[in-house]
Amino acid sequence: MSMGAGWQMMRSMSRDSSVKDQRLAPGTVRRVAGYARGYRRTIAAFLVLIVLDAVMVVASPLLLKHIIDDGVVPRHRDVVVWLSLAVALVAVLSAGVTITQRWLSARLGEGLIFDLRADVFRHVLAQPIAFFTRAQTGALVTRINSDVVGAQQAFTTTLSTVVSNAVSLVVLLVAMTSLSWQLTLAALVLVPLFLLPTRFLGRRLAGLTREQMTLNAELGARMTERFNVAGALLVKLFGRPEEESAQYDARAARVRDIGVSIAAQRSMFLVALTLMASLATALVYGLGGVLAVDGAMTVGTLLALAALLGRLYAPLTALSNVRVDVMAAMVSFERVFEVLDLEPLVRESPSARALPDGPLGVRFDDVTFAYPDADVVSLESLEANVTGDRRGGEDVLSGIDLDVPAGALVALVGPSGAGKTTLTNLVPRLFDPTSGAVRVGGLDLREASLASVRDRIGVVTQEAHMFHDTVRANLLYARPDATDDDLESALRAAHVWSLVERLPLGLDTVVGDRGHRLSGGEKQRLAIARLLLKAPDVVILDEATAHLDSESEAAVQAALANALVGRTSFVIAHRLSTVRDADVIVVLEAGRVVQTGTHRELLAAGGLYAQLHATQFKED
Repeated sequence: MSMGAGWQMMRSMSRDSSVKDQRLAPGTVRRVAGYARGYRRTIAAFLVLIVLDAVMVVASPLLLKHIIDDGVVPRHRDVVVWLSLAVALVAVLSAGVTITQRWLSARLGEGLIFDLRADVFRHVLAQPIAFFTRAQTGALVTRINSDVVGAQQAFTTTLSTVVSNAVSLVVLLVAMTSLSWQLTLAALVLVPLFLLPTRFLGRRLAGLTREQMTLNAELGARMTERFNVAGALLVKLFGRPEEESAQYDARAARVRDIGVSIAAQRSMFLVALTLMASLATALVYGLGGVLAVDGAMTVGTLLALAALLGRLYAPLTALSNVRVDVMAAMVSFERVFEVLDLEPLVRESPSARALPDGPLGVRFDDVTFAYPDADVVSLESLEANVTGDRRGGEDVLSGIDLDVPAGALVALVGPSGAGKTTLTNLVPRLFDPTSGAVRVGGLDLREASLASVRDRIGVVTQEAHMFHDTVRANLLYARPDATDDDLESALRAAHVWSLVERLPLGLDTVVGDRGHRLSGGEKQRLAIARLLLKAPDVVILDEATAHLDSESEAAVQAALANALVGRTSFVIAHRLSTVRDADVIVVLEAGRVVQTGTHRELLAAGGLYAQLHATQFKED
């Protein structure tokens, strides 16, 4: 038995055997076949080469028999030479078949990985924001990476293992039986001795491997949380470094100990299999040698049987665990399909059309909204710690009727939890209302194309996010075809061009993870520049200056003055002093509109706005 075959068997045996008891969702195999349909010719060629390679397994031992019996013993030099050349030719053909088989396997596997990853990535991006607030990022990335790779093994490793081992086993048994059915039967009697160590050590390896993977996942999640800028800052300000290190060391030490144990037991596994193969070979030589001495068997037959026997136990042992291999691959497919089966909450209508040209007004017609149940927007398997909060809450917005004409500036104010951000989230269609309709330019957003909504509606959030990339790349994300002159104009309008000029590489300076190399005010102004590049017709500002110092706030307010000119605008503001000039101020409380009017009108009317204003004035 070759060392490579031993390692392959060991990897198979170290898989979690409990997977074979899982029940696949109906239609899983059919969907897997659907992905294979595009690779029919590749799979067919792959299988032909696997069968050809398996058949050639017996060619060399049988040629060896004839070299001994028909060439060496009767001293026929020409027979020895020609048959030796045949052995060399078989070796060359086998090498060529192996190389082509590996190339086809790589083409099939990598193509399938691409298809699955592309489908999952596209599908995940279509999910609502609620999906990302619940799903653990590490678990989602693992689903796209590890599970996709596990799924593709169904068409490469598992497929080749099952077919090649099955064909090899049949061909080997036929060849051995034709040479000596007695020795073949004796060899098969030893099969249980091969399966015992694989079962015993396989179960232990599976348990250790499962624990190792779990601990490595925990270490990875811990490092991801602590190594990003925000996490590192939190640890430095509030954390206990000694305790953090101790907890990490404890988990890492257990991973180390498991790794040592796995290495030791893998060695035991290989030694046990090699020992069993050696004992079987000794049996064949012993019984076969006696038969050869008695003249009941030729020396060439004995040598051929010994060579064939060395190749018999590897496929036998591998096929004994084939159910685990197949189910492991199918379960990986099922985990990928679980993500693909989660229907996006916001979907484009088949008859969707673009938002109308020209200025856009926004109207809320009796809008009610409640956040959906978790089962509708998320998967339990992607959530780190699943708690009981799986049901949706009560109505966050109730009976909202609001008409905002094109070009108007609307300020949304109210206490925390009043529904201000939720209301504005309906405008770019991050969610759909539970009842009622949100109309932009007179068109129900559910009938508008998602592309036109993205193009015509822009948002600057309280925490402006920047990718770990250059200033240029972050700006071009809004408009990829923008020229350097366009970028400069937007940066000047956002009152941040002077900052970019001072950066080491100007527009090509990397802003760092989440833009943390920039101050809060600088990030906000870059976000406004990005908005100006996009040039939307509707602008939403969600407390864009809430956490800025006075100087940064003044700069951002100056930038916003340029951003809002001629656009329908929604401004959520905590400081009421920033919204005094709004065309209309909408006061929200407990998800309802309780007051509307200008600053002067609302102060004169009294009520919640006057109370909020009086409270802030007293604090100031």
